[in-house]
Amino acid sequence: MASGWQGGSAGPNEPAGYGIKFAADDRDRYFDQSWDHVVVDLDGVGPTNINLSESFWRRCSELRSADVGRWLLDSGAAPWPKQNPTRIVVTPVDGNCFAARVHKPKGLPGF
Repeated sequence: MASGWQGGSAGPNEPAGYGIKFAADDRDRYFDQSWDHVVVDLDGVGPTNINLSESFWRRCSELRSADVGRWLLDSGAAPWPKQNPTRIVVTPVDGNCFAARVHKPKGLPGF
């Protein structure tokens, strides 16, 4: 499971300021340092290429992309409440290809 990321100087309604953040352990488990990009199939939108920056392998384990930002904004998953980013389910497909969908928690019975 990953989470939405919003940062930089872009405002909360600017797609360029968004991405998908991974825990370092997940980054190291599912990503290969020989890759220069990944392909992420965004649920309901389709695949997008996202370059892997040098900082991805250090302290900034986010896939930053305006396509991800548009996907999150258009689906209503962004902007999110402060310190409560949207959860994103990212599934490895093959090699450097992944599928992503916004996690929608199931409601409690009776609600």
